[in-house]
Amino acid sequence: MPNIRHILSLSGGKDSTALAIYMRDKISDMEYVFCDTDKELAETYEYLGRLEAFLGKKIVRLRDDRGFDHWLKVYGGYLPSSRMRWCTKVLKIKPFEKFVGTDEVMMYVGIRADEDRGGYITSKPNIHPVYPFRDDGMTLQDVHRILDESGIGFPTYYDWRTRSGCFFCFYQRKNEWVGLLERHPDLYEKAKQYEKTNPVNGERYTWTERESLEELARPERVAEIKAKQQDALLAAKKDKPNRPLLEILGQDEDDDNLPCSFCHT
Repeated sequence: MPNIRHILSLSGGKDSTALAIYMRDKISDMEYVFCDTDKELAETYEYLGRLEAFLGKKIVRLRDDRGFDHWLKVYGGYLPSSRMRWCTKVLKIKPFEKFVGTDEVMMYVGIRADEDRGGYITSKPNIHPVYPFRDDGMTLQDVHRILDESGIGFPTYYDWRTRSGCFFCFYQRKNEWVGLLERHPDLYEKAKQYEKTNPVNGERYTWTERESLEELARPERVAEIKAKQQDALLAAKKDKPNRPLLEILGQDEDDDNLPCSFCHT
């Protein structure tokens, strides 16, 4: 019988972190990995450091040595989007599959029982996704409890952002881009530099549909986004007063594509 490896891939978010805590004493030979794009927030690295200390085990950092800028050129300058998630493929999935090789692997994924989204899908027959939270009926409330009881808590970026991922992640809502602008103006500027306009046909390559980061950063637009977000929060709290704020912040009428669990769990 072949030796089976147990691997938990962390995204730097609340669910995969809670799953690592949940599984710590269940599987002694669990391996913990983080697919690092080198475009993450400083808060993500700090959070992983806290988790590493709690687990008492090293979190292996996996990287594609060529990096985002190389692959951006390969893809003709087309920024990744929900319709073309090449960043997840080349910077997350490929390094993980290279790390696994041909070994038989049980891969633990932090998708909860109260979520309606798919997990990591692979063509590799030796990688077998496992969903302990879904199997055990664990919900968002359980994740909150696990993080609170462990003392790890939530990543500090949850003060203004609802998901883990690169600082320029295209899944960010408008108000989260405003959060990046206000908390990490240097990173906002770097994200802005990636946006281009095709000089031949005038097609714009922007992180958000129908709006560039330069346009979004205008004071009147920032004020409009903040006001809209505040109105949405007040309406949601009035409709469901006992609903957790973090869950409310995760809702957006423009969010019709759910991200992959490799980047956002």
